[in-house]
Amino acid sequence: MVYDLLIVGSGAAGLAAALYARRYQMTTLLIAGEFGGETSTAGKIENYPGIITIDGGDLMLTMRKQVELVGAHIIEGKAVSVEKKNRGFVVKTEEETFEGKTIILAIGAKRRHLGLEKEEELTSRGVHYCVTCDGPLYGGKTVAMVGGGDSSVKGVNFLGEYANKIYLIARGKEIVAEPINLEQMKKLGNKVEILLETEIKELVGESKLEKLILSKPYKGSHDLVIDALFVEIGFDPDPTFAKQLGIELDEKGFMKVDNMMKTNVPGVFVTGDATNHFGRFKQDITAAALGSVAATSAYEYYKTLDIKIGSQ
Repeated sequence: MVYDLLIVGSGAAGLAAALYARRYQMTTLLIAGEFGGETSTAGKIENYPGIITIDGGDLMLTMRKQVELVGAHIIEGKAVSVEKKNRGFVVKTEEETFEGKTIILAIGAKRRHLGLEKEEELTSRGVHYCVTCDGPLYGGKTVAMVGGGDSSVKGVNFLGEYANKIYLIARGKEIVAEPINLEQMKKLGNKVEILLETEIKELVGESKLEKLILSKPYKGSHDLVIDALFVEIGFDPDPTFAKQLGIELDEKGFMKVDNMMKTNVPGVFVTGDATNHFGRFKQDITAAALGSVAATSAYEYYKTLDIKIGSQ
């Protein structure tokens, strides 16, 4: 079968795109990969319009059910390559190959790492990238969060339910986050200490993380003994599919799109955190909105082809 639309990625952007594509009666296949993207492990969400509070994983499951109800096909495989073929596109997973006349990339971005020696070795042994996944393991312990943005502050607030002591380490001169999240962090009182203009220079430990070596002294020492480190320093886009299709990138490696999510490659649309749209502001609500726009553009492009919508 040749689908009208292939969607790679199953976060808020990909699921919203699938929902709108089916409303346009396009035959739609969504290749899920890691289902739900970062939102599936985001913990409590309180800023998604229409929903007072919901777990991120539950939000993604609700979106998936909605997409399935309108008739989109979803497979769990992870896309490993994308190529242009004739007037359409081919997406390969590790086990199968799929063809479509148009394609939407909703692949999000990868969590940024510190790039330190022993980081990979100590991952899941005291170094973590998902606070909601691993934070509860450190009840009554001393932990650190590195990052100076809103995600790191929300992570600290989540850790406040479990850890006994939390250090927030930021290389900047101030913490930049939503006021409501900053207020919540202040309520944790002395449980949280903020170390500004400080970087982590080294991770120390063999079988597990034992301490950090800081760029400036804290209480007379560059050593900070902790039980765990959580990393929230942003995301980097994956350029693999962009290179395979010839999609233009911006100076930070995000895929360039116009206001309708069109790339420089006809028939290829990009949505969500993988794009340069909205700059650093990346939220579920914006991802979902961009997904609906991408599906609309894909539909309008498809109508220019001499192929009937919904044909096989």
